Amino acid sequence: MSDADIKAWLAADPDPVTRAELARLVEAAEEDPAAAADLADRFAGTLQFGTAGLRGSMGAGPNRMNRAVVIRAAKGLIDFLAESLAGQGAPPRVVIGNDARHHSRQFAIDSAAVVAAAGGEAILLPDPVPTPVLSYAVRALDADAGVMVTASHNPAKDNGYKVYLGGRCVGDPERGAQIVPPYDAQIAAKIAAAPPANEVERVESGWRDLGQDFVDGYTSAIAVGDAPAAAIRVVHTAMHGVGSSVALSALAQAGFDDVVAVAAQRDPDPDFPTVSFPNPEEPGAIDMALALAAEVAADVVVANDPDADRCAVAVNDPRSGWRMLHGDELGAVLGEDIACELAAGAGEGSPGVLVNSVVSSRLLSRIAEHHRLPHRTTLTGFKWMGRVPGMAFAYEEAIGYCVRPDIVHDKDGLSTAVRVARLVARLKAEGRSVVDLLDDLARRHGLYLTSQLSARFSDLAQIPATMARLRAQPPQSLAGSPVSELADLGEGWNGLPPTDGMLLATAADDRVIVRPSGTEPKVKCYLEVVAPVSASAGFEDLTAAREQAKARLERIKQDLGPVLA
Repeated sequence: MSDADIKAWLAADPDPVTRAELARLVEAAEEDPAAAADLADRFAGTLQFGTAGLRGSMGAGPNRMNRAVVIRAAKGLIDFLAESLAGQGAPPRVVIGNDARHHSRQFAIDSAAVVAAAGGEAILLPDPVPTPVLSYAVRALDADAGVMVTASHNPAKDNGYKVYLGGRCVGDPERGAQIVPPYDAQIAAKIAAAPPANEVERVESGWRDLGQDFVDGYTSAIAVGDAPAAAIRVVHTAMHGVGSSVALSALAQAGFDDVVAVAAQRDPDPDFPTVSFPNPEEPGAIDMALALAAEVAADVVVANDPDADRCAVAVNDPRSGWRMLHGDELGAVLGEDIACELAAGAGEGSPGVLVNSVVSSRLLSRIAEHHRLPHRTTLTGFKWMGRVPGMAFAYEEAIGYCVRPDIVHDKDGLSTAVRVARLVARLKAEGRSVVDLLDDLARRHGLYLTSQLSARFSDLAQIPATMARLRAQPPQSLAGSPVSELADLGEGWNGLPPTDGMLLATAADDRVIVRPSGTEPKVKCYLEVVAPVSASAGFEDLTAAREQAKARLERIKQDLGPVLA
């Protein structure tokens, strides 16, 4: 970082707010070591564009999310599209949406202004929209690309920039999925070649603004299906995000008219005041929803993350009271529900493929085998799962589910909410519950129980160091069972492309996958134990098996502790 770098950035920044912020920081850095460190970090590099697009803290400087960074990103994207589609006639069509975070709408407008100025056709969705609406729009509008301004479930200080490809850039089934290599590198190269933000041409108008009727079309599409088999009461929380209006409307159109929203978390609020971390998976995040469910005697709790592409579900478990299902548990019950539907329609053409990511439970493959359906395992992320030909259902353990691939080729927490409500209603009509279905799956396939262990690092260099240490000195046993398989995912595994990660499996059929997070400064460990269960096991037997499996998970976590230290 040099004074010239700072001056050049100040001169190029089109936003008076971030210019003033940076000027104050430069002045403070002369005497304040903390300010000096902050300034150095902001100029430590440029926020990197990858398969997750851009994501980072908002603020001034090239290593933050701000208008200057977004304008150059939009310029890089439209230049990539113009080159890729050269000679194909119509100009590149780009649809753009945004969530309700601070500055999201301005980032979306800047993107539309850059696309339109470069001769592209820019289409701006209403303010704000859930991410699934953007993914839907890429396919519904036959757009060549889509941009969603969101940081999903990240803290309030963050924002992000997701890119989807469609139209003439990719073929089915890739249209409407997030980017994968080599597109990420190609777009990143165009961003790097873009001029300073103040030299990127923008227009004041010239893009097309879509109205609420477009969002209503998506809402109606995900509501289509059978009427509820029984009346149920649903508690819903939008986690201060943008999913509430669409979720409540879709549920109502699907016949679920007894839905109680968590009022304090219903409306969009970019500061997320009632949660420390706006992710339904985080401890305490859905406590308000659970308390409301107990108060109103709900049948199920449905929680969406702030941009509503993820869905968490809580049930009243007779073993423990109200609790949130693990992402793999919900993946299993949805997978079983959809597999039964597909199997019932066998003979009407290809039945469709059940898909999950490599870090998710192996149970879905057993479910597919039982129903004589094809199954695929992919790398982590819907950017891979959404590309599987014939995909009928896909999920990843991080509460991401695709239950309507005819509408959205990405995770979609809103269509999942409708599917969950229908499943709960049907089970209630049969005198059963989601917990009963989980127990039935355990009797048929064995008890699959999963958990996660992660380590967060402030020094990013510790992430590759941790992975290197694991490769050099892997544990020899886990929970008392010898490690019988050790696979470096970086070399490819079971037909999967190489990815940074390690797989450890034991003689007891337990499995651990360790990999760096793609969106957070973490190393994550995905744990799974499998306990044999008798086909005639009673409730008490299953309860005991679950407790024993939980104990094994805890032992594995203890064994992995030194690796992450």
